[in-house]
Amino acid sequence: MIIPGMVSATFRAQSAEWIIERCKMAKLQAVEWSENAHVFPDDVTGAAVLYEKTKAAGLDIAAYGSYYRLGQQEQPEDCFLKSLKSAIALKAPVIRIWAGSKPSSEVSEEELTALSKEASLIAEMAQEHQIKIALEWHKNTLTDTNESAMEFLRRADHNNLYFLWQPTVALSMKERTEGLALIQDRLLNLHIYYWKDGVKRPLEEGIFQWQEYLSQIDQRVPRYGLLEFVMNGTEEQFLQDAEALHRMLRVE
Repeated sequence: MIIPGMVSATFRAQSAEWIIERCKMAKLQAVEWSENAHVFPDDVTGAAVLYEKTKAAGLDIAAYGSYYRLGQQEQPEDCFLKSLKSAIALKAPVIRIWAGSKPSSEVSEEELTALSKEASLIAEMAQEHQIKIALEWHKNTLTDTNESAMEFLRRADHNNLYFLWQPTVALSMKERTEGLALIQDRLLNLHIYYWKDGVKRPLEEGIFQWQEYLSQIDQRVPRYGLLEFVMNGTEEQFLQDAEALHRMLRVE
């Protein structure tokens, strides 16, 4: 069961109230609230208020979309704690983080070891509050290939470390579907959009591809499918993409 929602950073210049109203208009059921756009690190009061507004609108909190990057902090525990505090107040079930800041092919053995230890530390901190950690599936990080992502998961060796998957343009269609099959037991949410040759396009044009992706996923497991990257950043296109998402998921 894939529950339709959106990533709030899709419209980062708009208010949280605007996001909530558009979700309702589009008949979406959840929001991934984005750090540095609508909920900020260490802003416990703001996060708690946003939780109440979201739930009052009948929407789920899909995740806290943090911009915490492994390997970038001198004091990772102190830095991550700020994001964790906001996620706790937001009552987010998942915190998205980023697996470093450069291509996996350029990461040394020493760096890989350090990043793995940091990921395990972050996962342990979140687990104490029943919050899962999801690594963004993204180019120029340790999840830029299926092999590097799985190796990093093995190195970090923590049962609270998962993936947030999206169809990165760095991988072929074949590689994407193979990756989804590999991460079945560690797959949380999906970021849903369609790009062609590196250019944002209407989701309608990518439904066939997405049907192939979804065929790799056990849909008996509840997870969120979250709209992101709207062509031209318009409300009209967002509403059209939401319609396409509902058709794709067979949600009326």
